[in-house]
Amino acid sequence: MRFLDVLVGAAAMGSALAAPTGDAPTPTTKTSKRASKFQFDGVNQSGAEFGNKDLPGQLGKHYTWPVHSSIDTLMGKGFNTFRIPFMMERLIPTKLTGTVNTTYSQGLTEIVNYITGKGGYAIVDPHNFGRYYDKVITDVDGFKAWWTTTAKLFASNSKVMWDTNNEYHDMDQTLVKNLNQAAIDGIRAAGATSQYILVEGNSYSGAWTWTTTSGNTNLAALKDPQDKIIYEMHQYLDSDGSGTSVNCVSSTIGQERIQAATAWLKANGKKGIIGETAGGANAQCISALTGMLSYMAANTDVWTGWLWWGGGPWWGDYIYGIEPPSGTAYKGVLPSLLPYI
Repeated sequence: MRFLDVLVGAAAMGSALAAPTGDAPTPTTKTSKRASKFQFDGVNQSGAEFGNKDLPGQLGKHYTWPVHSSIDTLMGKGFNTFRIPFMMERLIPTKLTGTVNTTYSQGLTEIVNYITGKGGYAIVDPHNFGRYYDKVITDVDGFKAWWTTTAKLFASNSKVMWDTNNEYHDMDQTLVKNLNQAAIDGIRAAGATSQYILVEGNSYSGAWTWTTTSGNTNLAALKDPQDKIIYEMHQYLDSDGSGTSVNCVSSTIGQERIQAATAWLKANGKKGIIGETAGGANAQCISALTGMLSYMAANTDVWTGWLWWGGGPWWGDYIYGIEPPSGTAYKGVLPSLLPYI
C-alpha cells in the first residue's frame, strides 16, 4: 500500500476503536478452516505501522496493535493468515545493529503468539518500503543483523512467516536482490529454519510490473538452504495500481494483471503469494477480484494464497476496510470472497 503517510492521523478516530462483536468464536477455541484450494488465506492487520512520522511514537496515540476479537471473527470466516505490519525503527531503534525495544517487541510478540496459538499463521512484516529512518537501506550487512536479531524472537514458532520488507521501491535492483538475500541469511542464522520467508520486489512489489518495468526477474537467483522462499507480490485493481480508488479498471483486470507473474513463477519453479489486494465494494471490482482468485485457484502449483488489505482497529470508514463488524469491505465485499477462503 503506497499511501502510508495518510495514516498518521488515524489514531484520532475514536469511533474506530470499538472491539467487534457478533459472530466471533470464543478466544480459547481454535477455529476450523473450510476447504480451500489455497494454503494461505489472510488479512493484513494494520496499526503498529501507523504514525510512521512519529518515531518512536506513543502506543494508543500514534500506533496500536490488532485486537483479539477481530482475529477471532476473521478466523471464524475461514481466514488462517494474518500479516502484522510494524516499523523497523520501533522494534530496533537508532541503528540496524542495535537491540530490541522491549515494550514494542512485547506488543508484537503478544499478537503473533495469539494468532499462532489459535492455529493461524502470523506474517512478521517490517513495513518500511526498503527505508530506515526515511533513508534507503544500503547497509546490507546491517540489514542482515537487524533480521538476525528480529528472527530470534520467533525462531522456534513454526507458524511464523517472515516478510523481508514491505514494497521496496525506486531502488537499485541489485540492492533489492542483495537486501532480500541478506534477510534470508540473517533469518536462517538466527536458527529460524522451519518457517517460510516471503521476499518482495522493487516497484512496490507489483505483480503487474514484476517482469517488465520493475526488473524483479533477478530475484529468481535468491537462495535459501531450507528452500522455503515464497515471492510476495501485491496487486490492486485501480487505474494506477496504487490501491487508492474504489474503481477498478474492468471486471477482468485482476486476472489480466497477474498473468505474466504467473508465467514467471512457473518458468522459474517458484511459489508466489498475493500479499496485498483489494477493490471497491461494487459489482465491477468484485468481479475483478473473484476472477483473479479463480485464476489463482486454477494455478495453485505456483500460487499459495492471498491476503486482503486491510484490517485493523483504526481504519474507520476506509474504502477497503475489512475490520469487523462494520468495515466497508467486511460488509460489502467479503461475502463474495468466501468461496475462496
